[in-house]
Amino acid sequence: MLGFYAEAGRAFPWRSTRDPWAILVSEIMLQQTQTERVLPKYLAWLEAYPDPASLAEAPLAGALELWSGLGYNRRALSLVRAASLLASAGSFPDEEEALLDLPGVGPYTARAVLAFAFGKPVVLIETNIRSVFLHEFFPGEEGVPDSSIAPLVGATLVREDPRTWYYALMDYGVEIKRREGNPNKRSAHYAPQSPFADSNRRIRGALLKALASGASDGDALAAALPFSRERVDSALAELKAEGFVAEIGGAYRLGR
Repeated sequence: MLGFYAEAGRAFPWRSTRDPWAILVSEIMLQQTQTERVLPKYLAWLEAYPDPASLAEAPLAGALELWSGLGYNRRALSLVRAASLLASAGSFPDEEEALLDLPGVGPYTARAVLAFAFGKPVVLIETNIRSVFLHEFFPGEEGVPDSSIAPLVGATLVREDPRTWYYALMDYGVEIKRREGNPNKRSAHYAPQSPFADSNRRIRGALLKALASGASDGDALAAALPFSRERVDSALAELKAEGFVAEIGGAYRLGR
Protein backbone atom coordinates (compact mmCIF):
# COMPACT_ATOMS: atom_id res chain seq x y z
CA MET A 1 0.00 0.00 0.00
CA LEU A 2 2.75 2.43 0.94
CA GLY A 3 4.70 1.46 -2.18
CA PHE A 4 1.65 2.24 -4.32
CA TYR A 5 1.30 5.61 -2.60
CA ALA A 6 4.97 6.45 -3.09
CA GLU A 7 4.63 5.81 -6.82
CA ALA A 8 1.10 6.95 -7.60
CA GLY A 9 -0.13 9.04 -4.67
CA ARG A 10 -2.04 12.22 -5.38
CA ALA A 11 -0.77 15.63 -4.25
CA PHE A 12 -3.14 18.13 -2.63
CA PRO A 13 -2.28 21.26 -0.64
CA TRP A 14 -4.11 19.98 2.45
CA ARG A 15 -1.72 17.01 2.45
CA SER A 16 1.31 19.30 2.78
CA THR A 17 0.17 21.04 5.95
CA ARG A 18 -0.41 20.10 9.56
CA ASP A 19 -2.32 23.29 10.34
CA PRO A 20 -5.52 22.02 11.99
CA TRP A 21 -7.57 24.93 10.64
CA ALA A 22 -6.50 24.24 7.06
CA ILE A 23 -7.20 20.54 7.51
CA LEU A 24 -10.62 21.22 9.06
CA VAL A 25 -11.48 23.46 6.10
CA SER A 26 -10.46 20.74 3.65
CA GLU A 27 -12.42 18.04 5.45
CA ILE A 28 -15.60 20.13 5.59
CA MET A 29 -15.25 21.02 1.90
CA LEU A 30 -14.57 17.43 0.88
CA GLN A 31 -17.79 16.19 2.44
CA GLN A 32 -19.88 15.05 -0.56
CA THR A 33 -17.78 17.10 -3.00
CA GLN A 34 -15.11 15.88 -5.42
CA THR A 35 -11.51 16.98 -4.96
CA GLU A 36 -11.38 18.67 -8.37
CA ARG A 37 -14.12 21.09 -7.33
CA VAL A 38 -12.72 21.58 -3.85
CA LEU A 39 -9.14 22.47 -4.82
CA PRO A 40 -9.64 26.03 -6.19
CA LYS A 41 -12.20 26.83 -3.48
CA TYR A 42 -9.88 25.57 -0.76
CA LEU A 43 -7.02 27.78 -1.97
CA ALA A 44 -9.27 30.84 -2.28
CA TRP A 45 -10.86 30.22 1.11
CA LEU A 46 -7.55 30.00 2.97
CA GLU A 47 -6.29 33.08 1.18
CA ALA A 48 -9.33 34.99 2.43
CA TYR A 49 -9.61 33.25 5.82
CA PRO A 50 -6.19 31.89 6.81
CA ASP A 51 -7.22 31.32 10.41
CA PRO A 52 -10.41 31.08 12.50
CA ALA A 53 -10.24 34.72 13.63
CA SER A 54 -10.29 36.07 10.07
CA LEU A 55 -13.45 34.11 9.27
CA ALA A 56 -15.10 34.90 12.59
CA GLU A 57 -14.82 38.62 11.78
CA ALA A 58 -16.03 38.31 8.17
CA PRO A 59 -19.59 38.93 6.94
CA LEU A 60 -21.61 35.80 6.22
CA ALA A 61 -22.44 37.02 2.70
CA GLY A 62 -18.76 37.04 1.77
CA ALA A 63 -18.22 33.53 3.08
CA LEU A 64 -21.25 32.20 1.21
CA GLU A 65 -20.15 33.92 -1.99
CA LEU A 66 -16.72 32.32 -1.74
CA TRP A 67 -18.34 28.94 -0.99
CA SER A 68 -20.62 29.18 -4.03
CA GLY A 69 -20.18 26.21 -6.34
CA LEU A 70 -19.45 23.67 -3.61
CA GLY A 71 -23.08 23.07 -2.68
CA TYR A 72 -24.49 22.14 0.74
CA ASN A 73 -24.19 25.71 2.01
CA ARG A 74 -24.86 24.67 5.58
CA ARG A 75 -21.25 23.48 5.62
CA ALA A 76 -20.10 27.07 5.10
CA LEU A 77 -22.30 28.25 7.96
CA SER A 78 -20.87 25.50 10.15
CA LEU A 79 -17.35 26.69 9.37
CA VAL A 80 -18.30 30.27 10.22
CA ARG A 81 -19.75 29.17 13.55
CA ALA A 82 -16.81 26.89 14.28
CA ALA A 83 -14.42 29.74 13.50
CA SER A 84 -16.17 31.95 16.05
CA LEU A 85 -15.79 29.30 18.76
CA LEU A 86 -12.16 28.62 17.88
CA ALA A 87 -11.29 32.31 17.79
CA SER A 88 -12.89 32.80 21.20
CA ALA A 89 -11.02 29.80 22.63
CA GLY A 90 -7.71 31.00 21.25
CA SER A 91 -6.49 27.45 20.58
CA PHE A 92 -7.38 24.43 18.47
CA PRO A 93 -8.59 21.34 20.33
CA ASP A 94 -6.64 18.10 19.88
CA GLU A 95 -9.12 15.73 21.53
CA GLU A 96 -12.08 14.10 19.78
CA GLU A 97 -14.68 15.11 22.36
CA ALA A 98 -13.74 18.79 22.08
CA LEU A 99 -13.68 18.67 18.28
CA LEU A 100 -17.17 17.15 18.25
CA ASP A 101 -18.41 20.28 20.01
CA LEU A 102 -17.64 22.32 16.88
CA PRO A 103 -20.58 22.89 14.48
CA GLY A 104 -20.54 20.60 11.46
CA VAL A 105 -17.94 18.26 12.95
CA GLY A 106 -18.95 14.62 13.23
CA PRO A 107 -16.89 11.59 14.26
CA TYR A 108 -15.12 11.17 10.91
CA THR A 109 -14.17 14.86 10.60
CA ALA A 110 -12.95 15.01 14.20
CA ARG A 111 -10.78 11.92 13.72
CA ALA A 112 -9.49 13.19 10.37
CA VAL A 113 -8.23 16.35 12.09
CA LEU A 114 -6.65 14.23 14.82
CA ALA A 115 -4.90 11.97 12.30
CA PHE A 116 -3.84 14.54 9.69
CA ALA A 117 -3.05 17.53 11.93
CA PHE A 118 -1.91 15.86 15.13
CA GLY A 119 -0.74 12.43 13.94
CA LYS A 120 -3.00 10.52 16.30
CA PRO A 121 -3.67 6.83 15.45
CA VAL A 122 -7.46 6.97 15.32
CA VAL A 123 -9.75 4.75 13.22
CA LEU A 124 -11.01 6.51 10.07
CA ILE A 125 -13.62 5.29 7.60
CA GLU A 126 -14.63 7.37 4.60
CA THR A 127 -15.76 6.40 1.12
CA ASN A 128 -12.36 5.54 -0.38
CA ILE A 129 -11.05 3.81 2.74
CA ARG A 130 -14.28 1.81 2.89
CA SER A 131 -13.78 0.83 -0.74
CA VAL A 132 -10.39 -0.72 0.01
CA PHE A 133 -11.66 -2.86 2.86
CA LEU A 134 -14.79 -3.96 1.01
CA HIS A 135 -12.63 -4.93 -1.95
CA GLU A 136 -9.93 -6.75 0.02
CA PHE A 137 -11.85 -8.34 2.91
CA PHE A 138 -15.47 -8.64 1.78
CA PRO A 139 -15.42 -9.62 -1.92
CA GLY A 140 -18.95 -10.22 -3.19
CA GLU A 141 -20.63 -9.55 0.16
CA GLU A 142 -23.62 -7.20 0.28
CA GLY A 143 -24.82 -4.87 3.02
CA VAL A 144 -21.51 -4.77 4.89
CA PRO A 145 -21.75 -2.39 7.88
CA ASP A 146 -18.93 -0.10 9.00
CA SER A 147 -19.00 -1.90 12.34
CA SER A 148 -17.49 -4.90 10.52
CA ILE A 149 -14.89 -2.77 8.76
CA ALA A 150 -13.71 -0.65 11.73
CA PRO A 151 -11.83 -3.47 13.55
CA LEU A 152 -9.91 -4.24 10.35
CA VAL A 153 -9.02 -0.57 9.90
CA GLY A 154 -7.70 -0.51 13.45
CA ALA A 155 -5.77 -3.76 13.03
CA THR A 156 -3.99 -2.64 9.86
CA LEU A 157 -3.33 0.95 10.94
CA VAL A 158 0.28 2.14 10.72
CA ARG A 159 0.21 3.74 14.13
CA GLU A 160 3.52 5.57 13.85
CA ASP A 161 2.35 7.40 10.71
CA PRO A 162 -1.45 7.26 10.37
CA ARG A 163 -1.45 10.33 8.15
CA THR A 164 0.52 8.72 5.31
CA TRP A 165 -1.27 5.40 5.75
CA TYR A 166 -4.72 6.91 5.37
CA TYR A 167 -3.67 8.97 2.36
CA ALA A 168 -2.39 5.74 0.78
CA LEU A 169 -5.67 3.94 1.51
CA MET A 170 -7.69 6.81 0.05
CA ASP A 171 -5.71 6.86 -3.17
CA TYR A 172 -5.84 3.08 -3.53
CA GLY A 173 -9.60 3.29 -3.05
CA VAL A 174 -9.78 5.75 -5.94
CA GLU A 175 -7.75 3.34 -8.06
CA ILE A 176 -10.06 0.43 -7.21
CA LYS A 177 -13.10 2.46 -8.26
CA ARG A 178 -11.39 3.42 -11.52
CA ARG A 179 -10.46 -0.18 -12.35
CA GLU A 180 -13.39 -2.19 -11.03
CA GLY A 181 -16.32 0.06 -10.15
CA ASN A 182 -17.53 1.28 -6.80
CA PRO A 183 -17.36 -1.29 -3.95
CA ASN A 184 -19.29 1.13 -1.74
CA LYS A 185 -22.49 -0.01 -3.40
CA ARG A 186 -22.10 -3.14 -1.28
CA SER A 187 -21.94 -1.11 1.93
CA ALA A 188 -24.88 -1.08 4.32
CA HIS A 189 -24.49 2.70 4.39
CA TYR A 190 -24.61 3.32 0.64
CA ALA A 191 -27.23 5.82 -0.53
CA PRO A 192 -27.24 7.33 -4.05
CA GLN A 193 -27.24 11.12 -4.13
CA SER A 194 -30.59 12.64 -5.12
CA PRO A 195 -30.78 14.59 -8.41
CA PHE A 196 -29.94 18.27 -7.95
CA ALA A 197 -32.20 19.82 -10.60
CA ASP A 198 -35.44 19.77 -8.58
CA SER A 199 -33.95 19.31 -5.13
CA ASN A 200 -34.42 21.33 -1.99
CA ARG A 201 -30.67 22.05 -2.15
CA ARG A 202 -31.18 23.92 -5.40
CA ILE A 203 -33.94 26.08 -3.93
CA ARG A 204 -31.88 26.89 -0.84
CA GLY A 205 -28.86 27.80 -2.95
CA ALA A 206 -30.93 30.03 -5.22
CA LEU A 207 -32.43 31.84 -2.23
CA LEU A 208 -29.05 32.46 -0.64
CA LYS A 209 -27.69 33.78 -3.93
CA ALA A 210 -30.69 36.10 -4.31
CA LEU A 211 -30.36 37.39 -0.74
CA ALA A 212 -26.62 38.03 -1.12
CA SER A 213 -27.46 41.19 -3.07
CA GLY A 214 -29.78 42.55 -0.38
CA ALA A 215 -32.92 42.01 1.66
CA SER A 216 -36.13 40.90 -0.02
CA ASP A 217 -39.59 39.73 0.97
CA GLY A 218 -41.11 36.34 0.26
CA ASP A 219 -43.30 37.62 -2.59
CA ALA A 220 -40.37 39.07 -4.51
CA LEU A 221 -38.24 35.99 -3.97
CA ALA A 222 -40.98 33.64 -5.14
CA ALA A 223 -41.61 35.78 -8.22
CA ALA A 224 -37.92 35.86 -9.13
CA LEU A 225 -37.27 32.12 -8.76
CA PRO A 226 -38.64 29.17 -10.78
CA PHE A 227 -40.13 27.38 -7.79
CA SER A 228 -43.57 27.28 -6.22
CA ARG A 229 -44.33 29.76 -3.45
CA GLU A 230 -44.91 26.86 -1.06
CA ARG A 231 -41.43 25.45 -1.66
CA VAL A 232 -39.83 28.91 -1.41
CA ASP A 233 -41.57 29.56 1.92
CA SER A 234 -40.56 26.15 3.21
CA ALA A 235 -36.93 26.70 2.25
CA LEU A 236 -36.94 30.17 3.80
CA ALA A 237 -38.27 28.72 7.04
CA GLU A 238 -35.45 26.16 7.05
CA LEU A 239 -32.80 28.78 6.34
CA LYS A 240 -34.19 31.02 9.08
CA ALA A 241 -34.22 28.17 11.61
CA GLU A 242 -30.63 27.26 10.72
CA GLY A 243 -29.39 30.84 11.04
CA PHE A 244 -28.65 31.52 7.40
CA VAL A 245 -31.23 34.30 7.14
CA ALA A 246 -32.97 36.70 9.47
CA GLU A 247 -36.48 38.10 9.01
CA ILE A 248 -37.13 41.72 9.92
CA GLY A 249 -40.48 43.35 9.17
CA GLY A 250 -41.38 40.68 6.62
CA ALA A 251 -38.10 41.06 4.72
CA TYR A 252 -35.37 38.44 4.67
CA ARG A 253 -31.65 39.10 4.70
CA LEU A 254 -28.51 37.06 5.20
CA GLY A 255 -27.51 36.92 8.82
CA ARG A 256 -25.88 34.67 11.39
